[in-house]
Amino acid sequence: MGLLTRYKKEIETSDQQKDEVLKTHYYKGTYNQIFDSVERMFKDDTDCRVVTVSKERGEIAVEVSKPFSCFLIITVVNVRPMETAVDFKISSEKLSLFGIYPELKKRIQSYYERINQLHTKI
Repeated sequence: MGLLTRYKKEIETSDQQKDEVLKTHYYKGTYNQIFDSVERMFKDDTDCRVVTVSKERGEIAVEVSKPFSCFLIITVVNVRPMETAVDFKISSEKLSLFGIYPELKKRIQSYYERINQLHTKI
């Protein structure tokens, strides 16, 4: 991680990411199964407030309050039957002398770990 990367306030997962933690995760399951469980995961989290849900577009927007405030967009895409991709885009306005990027990355990693407990990763 470069010095300037530490101070980025936004991270988006994708297939093109060099960092394995930030690559798109694929799960065994139908679109509806994955979307519903991800939505429920964030609705049940007391530190999160689901702002909007668009099942047609495969997006869930969430405001996260703790340990620091940030905004999260989860995208769920059906790749093929029984294979569904989940991506995150997270951003924060928090200022930090040491940079916010490592904390945002940990947050994404923890969300993927929670989904991994619910569904089989491909």
